[in-house]
Amino acid sequence: MRAIDTNVLVRLLTRDDARQVAAAEQFIEGGAWVSVLAVAEALWVLDSVYKRSPAGLANGVEMLLQHDRLVLQDSDAVDAALVAFRAKPTLGFSDCLMLELARKAGHLPLGTFDHNLSKCKGAEKL
Repeated sequence: MRAIDTNVLVRLLTRDDARQVAAAEQFIEGGAWVSVLAVAEALWVLDSVYKRSPAGLANGVEMLLQHDRLVLQDSDAVDAALVAFRAKPTLGFSDCLMLELARKAGHLPLGTFDHNLSKCKGAEKL
């Protein structure tokens, strides 16, 4: 299966360049794998460059999880991170994802200096 980079994922989510959207759609026609790193980077771009709201970011992740041609790495952790992010958007999606990946791997607690993250089950403030 093919894999896609962050910039391809951003085009699929924003649909802001018709030529690139068409190329991205054609590339993923037979299916494509998306790393958790690409998801996290894409959400950072949507937040910092496109100024998407937390609800808009969450909707983007949901779209990726439900996409019929994309296979997300650790989709169960991405889904759990989405639930946590929707409950507490001030954490940021990347923090939620990091915690859920650590949980899935059985490597808790997640040590952090982040006061908000440390309040989550499985995280520990240092």
